[in-house]
Amino acid sequence: MTEILVLYYSRHGGTKKMARLLARGIESSGAIARLRTVPELMFAGEATDVSATTANPDDPYVTLDDLKACHGMALGSPVRFGNMAAPLKHFIDSTSKAWLEGTLIGKPAMVFNSGSMLHGGQETTLQSMMLPLLHHGMVIVGLPHSEPALHTTSGGGSPYGPSHVSVEGHRQPDNDEKSLAIAAGKRLADIATKLRH
Repeated sequence: MTEILVLYYSRHGGTKKMARLLARGIESSGAIARLRTVPELMFAGEATDVSATTANPDDPYVTLDDLKACHGMALGSPVRFGNMAAPLKHFIDSTSKAWLEGTLIGKPAMVFNSGSMLHGGQETTLQSMMLPLLHHGMVIVGLPHSEPALHTTSGGGSPYGPSHVSVEGHRQPDNDEKSLAIAAGKRLADIATKLRH
């Protein structure tokens, strides 16, 4: 059975909500969604509350074995100054062994995110998240304009991937954002299944 890794980092819950929506789309196509996250990082000047780095997340932490086992991957991050969040980038930077082994070559990948404001860098974050996936030899999957919600969304969503505008955590994904995330998961799983055969 086709298995899609939904790898995300979420500090305030917006990206996690999007990960769950993509998983719904993946599973609607008959594939398995393997949800994984990454641990927090401590930065200079932050409180040294170790519970932030050792707290038990809702989903297990990703391992290199998850990269080997998947047939495709959806990578999700909050928007951080137009780029992916450091904890997710930290994991990506640790995947040299998988890169050397060609673990991800030829597997389809999609990116998604959540940001606190409209025009807050969602598209540049999605584009920059594609770069390490291209270096891994993955096949980038976007959202085609045949998705009706791309024409009506007043929040997140673009041809680069699904996104959510959280308005600083006070806004839930709207119908267009949900529709695009579910469609993205289904599209990714369908392409992964076709590439396997």
